[in-house]
Amino acid sequence: MIKESYEEIIELEKQRQNHNIELIASENFPSQRVLNACGSILTNKYAEGYPGKRYYGGCEFIDMIETKAIEDLCTLFDCNFANVQPHSGSSANQAVYKALLNTGDTVMGMDLGAGGHLTHGHKMSFSGQDYNIVSYGVDDNGIIDVKDFKEKLYLYNPKMVIIGASSYSRSIDYKVFRDIIEEYSETHNGNKPYYMVDMAHVAGLIAGGVHPSPIPYADVVTSTTHKTLRGPRGGIILSNSEEIIKKINKAVFPGIQGGPLEHIIAAKGICFEEANTIEFKEYAKQIVKNAKAFSDEFILEGAKVISGGTDNHMFVLDVYNSFGITGKEAETELDKIHITVNKNQIPNDPLPPLKSSGVRIGTPAMTTKGWKEEDFIKLAKIIIEYLKDCKNSKQEEKREEYISKVIDLIESVK
Repeated sequence: MIKESYEEIIELEKQRQNHNIELIASENFPSQRVLNACGSILTNKYAEGYPGKRYYGGCEFIDMIETKAIEDLCTLFDCNFANVQPHSGSSANQAVYKALLNTGDTVMGMDLGAGGHLTHGHKMSFSGQDYNIVSYGVDDNGIIDVKDFKEKLYLYNPKMVIIGASSYSRSIDYKVFRDIIEEYSETHNGNKPYYMVDMAHVAGLIAGGVHPSPIPYADVVTSTTHKTLRGPRGGIILSNSEEIIKKINKAVFPGIQGGPLEHIIAAKGICFEEANTIEFKEYAKQIVKNAKAFSDEFILEGAKVISGGTDNHMFVLDVYNSFGITGKEAETELDKIHITVNKNQIPNDPLPPLKSSGVRIGTPAMTTKGWKEEDFIKLAKIIIEYLKDCKNSKQEEKREEYISKVIDLIESVK
């Protein structure tokens, strides 16, 4: 039985975050303004519905907050319409499916093992259970296989196609896929699938101007707000189509959600405001510089990085073929020296998901803490040395030495 109080456990987690090098690509450290809004009195208010159309009284100021968040989001991404109510990225994706499709419709999404997301069609997700899924993947170089995408589009005639990933390290040219869809439409009597983009991982990079935007090309775009966008945990949906956003709004409420989390919506709005600054744009640039320097150092030392490098905030390190250990083993061992990563499958992974051949590594969180390229290069050297010792079963006798190196690196950046 756990004896510590909730407050004591929260403090323990705070210490862990302060004392560990956080490399999980989907995590970040939001500002105090964002945290304050998350814990504000707005959590007291029920506000089912939308601004001006609530099912509860006393929503005058709630309407102001949600309207402002929508306006700031549309300004940030140069978009016409948005919904800021989804509780998560998965909820946002579910709302799109519900709004635009019927159960059993064919959807084409990126295979999870190639870098996609559970909600893009995995059999354990609602997406794979309720819809007919066709998956496309990556080529031998770890790059999205555009030829495979095009062939399957013509072969299976999906009602919707999804572009976006959770562990893909290269820049995505969204126009290329829009052009393929338009070409397909011309040969299918004007019929074309909905084009959905899940930009959750790269949203902050798009806002910062260091990654192409899908907004001019996609019918609907979903995202989380807590990754590179550096906001609270939550989801958003954007579209330039008034017809689509009306369907989206009905799908979110009352379709899959009840009362919105207005304290989180306020925190989302603050992160949109913060992301529309020169300082955030510099931050986004540094994320990418750090990721490239980090991945390049692994490659220089002979380790295998999927797709041969990165254009964004993350990369997948093939630890099984590089160091002879599984992703699960690497995750567990690195955590023992205060480095946090997550196991991740590689394309055509011979190992099951709970073991995996790779680890996913990201730079957003530590970039928030002020890390630069030289810091990540030093860290890569530590990780490489340690994983080599893990392969040779020497890590236990040298663990304290590595912990000291990690602590010294953390202290040097403060």
